[in-house]
Amino acid sequence: MLASLKMPDTKITVLNDGSVRIDGDFELLDQQGAKFGLAGRKVISLCRCGQSQNKPFCDGSHARTGFQDKVVARELPPPKPKL
Repeated sequence: MLASLKMPDTKITVLNDGSVRIDGDFELLDQQGAKFGLAGRKVISLCRCGQSQNKPFCDGSHARTGFQDKVVARELPPPKPKL
């Protein structure tokens, strides 16, 4: 019998007019694959507005700049086949 693989308990929530919140067990890497030191945090928020002075992390700038984007879950179309 194959052992079942358990996905990490991670929840990603895109907040209306705000950040992307990541909660659970995760790693955050830069483009070169180097890990961010999260000092044991299990919850972080990533900037969506582009105004944070601490990118990629949210610093609350979305509230000061009036960033607005309502989020509604939806189905994505199937991925295009790779050639």
